[in-house]
Amino acid sequence: MKRLLIAAPASGNGKTTVCAGIIAALVGRGLKVAPFKVGPDYIDPTYHALAAGQTCHNLDPWLLPPERIVASFAQRSRSADIAIIEGMMGLFDGLSGSDDSGSGADIARLLAVPVVLVLDVSAMARSAAAVVRGFRDFDPRVRIGGVILNRVGGATHARMVQEAIEVETGVPVLGYLPQEDAFHLPERHLGLIPTAEPGRWQSWVESVGRSVEQHIDLQRLLEIAECGALAQPVSNSASPFIHQTTAKRARIAVAYDAAFNFVYQDNLDLLQAAGAEIALFSPLNDQELPSGTQALYLCGGFPELYAEQLADNVSMHSQIQQAYVRGLPIYAECGGLMYLTHAILDIHNKSHSMVGLLPGRAVMGQRLTLGYRTLQVLADNWLWKAGESLRGHEFHYSTWRGRTSNLPFLYEFQPDAYRLTPELEGVWHGSLIASYTHLHFLAKPELATRFVAAASGVQQLS
Repeated sequence: MKRLLIAAPASGNGKTTVCAGIIAALVGRGLKVAPFKVGPDYIDPTYHALAAGQTCHNLDPWLLPPERIVASFAQRSRSADIAIIEGMMGLFDGLSGSDDSGSGADIARLLAVPVVLVLDVSAMARSAAAVVRGFRDFDPRVRIGGVILNRVGGATHARMVQEAIEVETGVPVLGYLPQEDAFHLPERHLGLIPTAEPGRWQSWVESVGRSVEQHIDLQRLLEIAECGALAQPVSNSASPFIHQTTAKRARIAVAYDAAFNFVYQDNLDLLQAAGAEIALFSPLNDQELPSGTQALYLCGGFPELYAEQLADNVSMHSQIQQAYVRGLPIYAECGGLMYLTHAILDIHNKSHSMVGLLPGRAVMGQRLTLGYRTLQVLADNWLWKAGESLRGHEFHYSTWRGRTSNLPFLYEFQPDAYRLTPELEGVWHGSLIASYTHLHFLAKPELATRFVAAASGVQQLS
């Protein structure tokens, strides 16, 4: 099956724009595209999903074991004409400086994917050839199949850079995107704005797709994407999606709106495979939880930006409080944890009342907490068994202040090369489990099974 990895020398070169444009242009030609994103990213995949007309799935070679990545990729792309994968950061940027584990290059080797390098040439000409040569030669196992120039000043500039790259490296230049203000997407403290929020996302995807159709040789791109078999054989036993139950055993209400949308589709798919009926609801707009709710999944997002509206929806606060009193399992990640505290203190130092199941408040700050984590579970609960370990990731500017000493911690972060001492995190309190750590259930599919089992054991909300 055809497959390509769209990568770059570093963040900010325009991978997401070029990737979304390529997907849109190929879909416009009648091809079915399976979109993927390397790494723990919730936002960029929303643009690729919009362009492809189907869900974009994450491939994280640090969070997930290789056999699960291969199996998931094979299953998610089996009915597509081509799989387009966007890399993360720079092509060889991974967990450490000593190797590229967890990087786009790691995925390129694992899935035998040719790489198309996106290069921002707005401030260079012949020097672009030196950059491409360095990437071509850095790891012979990673094939640089072509280059796409971004933020080009005009046709003359494009010809100059193309000549330098092709003469000096032999790597073909497939075309370019011009410097266009309309291609710039607004950003905030955690990256781009998710398409779950109001915006001009559909028109942006369409305009970038038209530019790709006009300026990039898609036929040559498709030829580069011709691939043989995956580097690692697909094992059906490695994919928990293959064996699904048709019987629905529990109804799980999942928060999804402009404030809460950081959730891996794989997590929801695994819950469904384990027997869950997923009912989306909006903490911003809905007055009640979905009828028949037996558990809650409060994912991450930007509750701090919608804190006033969330505070005003006291009816939903009451609904979640009642769900907790009745013993419904409640699982909250990052923004979900913030929502369950007594208040969010925004960047303007204004306090907004939240659900109040957890003491203290979530306080926005200037310091970003970011990185992969290896966690070990401290005690048995409805989702975990004491001593189990898993990998996760954090990405937040807020801190939880005012936590009381009687609340048991959920995890202990294990030391690594960059975190030299253990650290306690998260909380479990009755049926409530909350943490700043994001988890990918595909790393441990038993989590989905346990979630559904816990939900099926409680009475539905009327």
